[in-house]
Amino acid sequence: MMMSDVAKDRMALSLKKRVCVSALSGREFRRRELHGHLKDCVSTLSYVDEPSQRDDASRLAVQVENTYQLGPAKHFPVLTVNHILKEVLTNYLQEEQYEPEFCRQMTKTISEVIKAQVKDLMIPRYKLIVIVHIGQMNSQSMLIGSRCLWNPKSDTVSSYVFRNSSLFALANVYAVYFE
Repeated sequence: MMMSDVAKDRMALSLKKRVCVSALSGREFRRRELHGHLKDCVSTLSYVDEPSQRDDASRLAVQVENTYQLGPAKHFPVLTVNHILKEVLTNYLQEEQYEPEFCRQMTKTISEVIKAQVKDLMIPRYKLIVIVHIGQMNSQSMLIGSRCLWNPKSDTVSSYVFRNSSLFALANVYAVYFE
């Protein structure tokens, strides 16, 4: 059965009227929604993300398969990480004075630097959590506590406290073995 030219034109016209929601910009979507033109439209695309360099790097990462090991072949080097913590905190904060906005940014920067340097040690199958606290030295006390659920045979923490005349900093690196 062949469709007549009139039927083909009607079908083409009806398809043109039904534009998919995902193909519309935000302004067009709101305009058509207000006029009731989105009744029979079906979205074919729910999320689009622009590829970035970070995505390319994550795609190239090797997936670690199960080895059925109950513990790490190489334990986490706590002394080496303590040395990294001491070096980074001293280099970044030795001559600095406490300023709230500056310290807020420095906690982020120092955390990223520490995490990068510890990852450069290339210790397989460890998940890293880096937390940095910076506060003002002003004759007050502060208690910082942490609780973790882990295996004491393979998981560990490395910590260092830095002080100068104006501020203190505490850096913790938690290493949790990923079985």
